Amino acid sequence: MTGNSTTFGPPTHDADFVLIDGVMFETAYLRVPDQDTVADDIVLEVRNGDTELAFTCDDMKDAVQLGDGAYRLRSGAKLRFLSSATIH
Repeated sequence: MTGNSTTFGPPTHDADFVLIDGVMFETAYLRVPDQDTVADDIVLEVRNGDTELAFTCDDMKDAVQLGDGAYRLRSGAKLRFLSSATIH
């Protein structure tokens, strides 16, 4: 990833769950973007029951870090990355 792309920090590395606009999803696949990641590469796949969502590197580009593992995407969606240890 190049340009103004966000580098996702440690909260994303071992995320078991992702809270997307208040809905909890289980992480199915997570790739922290690096220099070899291109715009259409899938970097995040999540599921909640029969609902599955996938985000590309371009979807995540220019995300704003809000703190505490949370990011605001250009689309307006708010993602918060959580590990099993933070879910009680």
